[in-house]
Amino acid sequence: MPGGRESRVKPAAARRAAPDFELKDGDGKTVRLSSYHGKVVLLNFWATWCGPCMVEIPWFIDFERRYREQGFAVLGVSMDENGWQAVKPFVSEVGINYRVVLGDATVAQLYGGVDALPTTFIIDREGRVAAIHQGLVSKSQYENDLRELFENPPRSTGARAPGVPAVAVGAR
Repeated sequence: MPGGRESRVKPAAARRAAPDFELKDGDGKTVRLSSYHGKVVLLNFWATWCGPCMVEIPWFIDFERRYREQGFAVLGVSMDENGWQAVKPFVSEVGINYRVVLGDATVAQLYGGVDALPTTFIIDREGRVAAIHQGLVSKSQYENDLRELFENPPRSTGARAPGVPAVAVGAR
């Protein structure tokens, strides 16, 4: 890797399908992870009270702006217990430019039990988890992971990764 930093991206053969889910955004619209198939997705579990999350969010705003045209999207999953009452003003105040949905224990369990915030999953264009970051990591680490997925798309075998059934999670 340029700059001497190694990526934490798993080899394509070692990646597992990211669990699909249905969650509501701030406008009450249903968001399905599977609708992002074909894009590199940064799936970030966060909360408004999480200090390390506040460090990362400006990076994710920048990534969304810079990499959107390369088939990239950030999807924030807020784990705030006070729901949209806490999240909507925060999203507006900070100027988050990516989709935010409300998560809960059900979706956290789908992802192996998200026990720490922030927890971020980098998902490849085939909908498979390519990297997992628990806690605060550097902006350059995220950029290295994303760059690797942009520059080295997996070779198509003609077969799609098996999907995981969607789980509907109600809005708060």
